[in-house]
Amino acid sequence: MMTARKTLRLAIITGEESGDQLGADLVRALRKNYDGEITLTGVGGDHLSELGLDSLFDQHEIALVGLSAIIRKLPQLVRRISQLAASIVAAKPDCLIIIDSPDFTHRVARKVRAADPSIPIVNYISPSVWAWRPERAKAMRSYIDHVLVILPFEVQALKDLEGPPSTYVGHRLVSYAPLLEAAEKNRARDAGLGDRDIKNLLILPGSRRSEIASLIDVFGETAGLLVSRGNRINVTIPTLPRVEAMVRELTANWTVRPNIVVGEAERLRAFSQADAALAASGTVSLELALARIPTVLSYKADWLARTFLAPRIKIWSAALPNIIADEPAVPEYFNIFVRAGSLARQVEQLLMPGLRRDAQLESFDKISRLMQTDRPAGEIAAEKVLEVAKR
Repeated sequence: MMTARKTLRLAIITGEESGDQLGADLVRALRKNYDGEITLTGVGGDHLSELGLDSLFDQHEIALVGLSAIIRKLPQLVRRISQLAASIVAAKPDCLIIIDSPDFTHRVARKVRAADPSIPIVNYISPSVWAWRPERAKAMRSYIDHVLVILPFEVQALKDLEGPPSTYVGHRLVSYAPLLEAAEKNRARDAGLGDRDIKNLLILPGSRRSEIASLIDVFGETAGLLVSRGNRINVTIPTLPRVEAMVRELTANWTVRPNIVVGEAERLRAFSQADAALAASGTVSLELALARIPTVLSYKADWLARTFLAPRIKIWSAALPNIIADEPAVPEYFNIFVRAGSLARQVEQLLMPGLRRDAQLESFDKISRLMQTDRPAGEIAAEKVLEVAKR
């Protein structure tokens, strides 16, 4: 590793909670392995702020989902892209690291590269070029020097699509000790599932307001239908502080009163006691798989995405566990097919011992094996960032 004592100046951009966590893991690993001061500039959330990043603006401004949301805030996004690119070029960092949120971060990266080609640029989390718009992979070569990928098949996918060089660093969740502890507790609890009269159901309607608004009513109807069909369940909804009030308001009239918990510790406690989950499709699906919680996934795209993006999607599944395992491990329902009757019957099958539940758990164990690395993701990512910065 590079051990020069000069100050390492990093620019970093994240747009979501998960990216902020990845960035924080990376910075911690860098400070552990770099024998010198590290300064931060750019945009991030609470995790990076704790490490000294004075964010240029609130990262939630760019945490948008769906074409409709992007179009509504387009003038503001364009202004922020230019503002952030100019700030980074002025800071002249040793490396710019963009993390996820490609609709925003890649536009900043292109402006930075055009203004100052000497600034190395690393992309942490590849855009889903293997799922849709594969032409993006080749275009990235002009402004991305290296890609740090978090899914094991992505190195070959980028190579096949003539994208930038890449390194599989692993996923932070694979080595996240609390999640591994939840998996072991669930493995131990699984033997007694048939003897428990009351089952614990996790409901995760998403972290964005638009996701929550689109799914929470049908999720509540599903819980009610499960009870009316004779299932005795406790429902827990882990959520984030910024959307807690919204979740409480939208669940106030559910026929099944959920236990709403806030914060990482409470969320992980709920994960370690769950018998099954009903969730919005996204990164949480991988968390549930690694925690060995049988799951049913749903998602409702806005009308613009359904009209213009859906026809361009190339991948056979939107569920990360399915894509990684290369098999239909987790049932998934989208748009008009997100109906309480279907969801309830799928969840019901997972709340009892049987072949469907066993098949999911076997796939989840396979996913855990496929994603293993010899070191935590942050350490591998830090090593590659230092290598690129040195070049």
